[in-house]
Amino acid sequence: MAVLTMAKAINTGLAVAMREDPKVLVMGEDVGRLGGVFRVTDGLQAEFGEERVIDTPLAESGIIGTAVGLAMRGYAPVCEIQFDGFIFPAFDQITTQVARLHLRSDGALCMRVVIRVPSGGGIGAVEHHSESPEAYFAHTPGLRIVTPSNPVDAFTMIRQAVAHPDPVLFLEPKRRYWEKAEVDVTAALPPSIDLFRARVVRRGSDATLLCWGPMVRTCLEAAQADTRDLEVVDARSLAPLDLATIVESVARTGRLVVVHEAPVTGGLGAEIAAAVTEACFYQLEAPVLRVGGFSVPYPPARLEDIYLPDLDRVLEAVDRAMAY
Repeated sequence: MAVLTMAKAINTGLAVAMREDPKVLVMGEDVGRLGGVFRVTDGLQAEFGEERVIDTPLAESGIIGTAVGLAMRGYAPVCEIQFDGFIFPAFDQITTQVARLHLRSDGALCMRVVIRVPSGGGIGAVEHHSESPEAYFAHTPGLRIVTPSNPVDAFTMIRQAVAHPDPVLFLEPKRRYWEKAEVDVTAALPPSIDLFRARVVRRGSDATLLCWGPMVRTCLEAAQADTRDLEVVDARSLAPLDLATIVESVARTGRLVVVHEAPVTGGLGAEIAAAVTEACFYQLEAPVLRVGGFSVPYPPARLEDIYLPDLDRVLEAVDRAMAY
């Protein structure tokens, strides 16, 4: 066991994947000599060389376009988008090429591409550095989207993502990069299906809090602070959603509050609310409620504490759910 931050857990997982498979490459802005803005790729170029850890130009569309060509030739590129708000210049490549080429080629081409994205707010950054763009991509068939919430999951999930034959968008909650946990760095790789399974991280009976990424810790703190018996479920995978685990939880508790950083309007919480209402219509004791960012552009750093869901906003939603 080793005590690792989430950033170091991802770094360690990438190193393991690169040692196991010489086809795995890391590429992105400043990922080599600098080791990435958050030092997630620190030391990888020194171990694997400049041909496998590649500093690219500042051109996200070029990074992903190059990754498409590499994947077509049998390589497994792991691309870093330096900040979440920088992913949009590559939107066309991701949604019309990465997501579609496997189907378009009738299975002849495998898009084994991982796109790592530091995601979400909470670090006092400037504009375009604190976005939560998961809903844009969850609407795109052909993409897998996962997000770890702790160092243990980060180490395992990045290895699973790299090994998976489908393209994976790997969202990393940047404000959790420096949180630490004990990680078994010698653990065998679990089956790939585990990558797309939700996890009940706190058992409860009164209501379910469904969350992912940076909001898992927030919801755990809310559950621990409240006198009611709240269950917390970490979705982990956003595309596909593990509805079976979510439905099983809600069928027991009778109430669901979905918590995410992205704006509520058009967010994944709406899709989850619809799906759970269909599946649990007779078990629900209250409407499915959503807590998320407000429908405004991400605010300046001094206002982000007002924008981001916190313990009080989560528990206020629980109060409303329990009042029915």
